[in-house]
Amino acid sequence: MSVTLDIREVEPGNEDYEQQAWELKETIRKREGVLKQRRGFFSDAYRRSTVHVAIETGQDGERLAGFSAVRRDGYILFLAVDPEFRGRGLGKQLIARVAENHATVTCHARTTNENALKFYEHLGFEVKRRIDNYYEDGGGAYYLKHGSDGGLAQRLSEFMRR
Repeated sequence: MSVTLDIREVEPGNEDYEQQAWELKETIRKREGVLKQRRGFFSDAYRRSTVHVAIETGQDGERLAGFSAVRRDGYILFLAVDPEFRGRGLGKQLIARVAENHATVTCHARTTNENALKFYEHLGFEVKRRIDNYYEDGGGAYYLKHGSDGGLAQRLSEFMRR
């Protein structure tokens, strides 16, 4: 069986893949206790963002393998990779797509989300500050940043070639 993985861009205002992204986010929330957003917040943020979707295409059709939703300023609102696709560099590819258009990339990660923190640290993100009670449920977050001089896309591109 032939399978391909393709990263596509969904422009702001477009709802393509929104339902699949919500379902993936909810699967991860239930399994890992992260990505705890209400549906209305998620939908509004998704539609206002540029979304990079990783689509697996095979005999049975298309399947969302992961996505990143980013604001115009390079802030990542959501990054999610289906657990079945983790460890294959897909998260790095999604971040690299964001970095192609932004000199700096920023995001928040739960202080308790060790997997996300290790992932971002591995890519060279730096913790800029801790914010207590950042999330609706009272959870704390770290504000993370990568890049500042326009060289992020080049550094991530070099990283991807390793």
